Amino acid sequence: MPRGRAGVALLEAIVALTILGIAGVSAVVMASETARTVRRARDADADVREASAFLDAVSLWTRADLDRHLGSRVEGPWRLRIDRPTATLYTAALTDSAGGPELLRTALFRPDPAHARP
Repeated sequence: MPRGRAGVALLEAIVALTILGIAGVSAVVMASETARTVRRARDADADVREASAFLDAVSLWTRADLDRHLGSRVEGPWRLRIDRPTATLYTAALTDSAGGPELLRTALFRPDPAHARP
């Protein structure tokens, strides 16, 4: 083998190892990002489940309880906002306590006892 050819083979081997190293590092970074994304998705799912359980409890409140809680207030890790757009309809919305995006919202019907039938 001529001397010039041996140098080219060594250069080819170095380039091949560099490409292989970059591909390996890329695979490790991608696996790490995937694991981080899955962890964030699980955390978000747990947050929504907890918020849903709390909103389930709020949905059992009486009309008087809902009237007492009108407006926005911090309830544990969430900010609960209850509005009454009509005389018999209430809306309840949950966001995180830092004021982030809305997690859940629901509408609740409570009949007016003054108009109840005997």
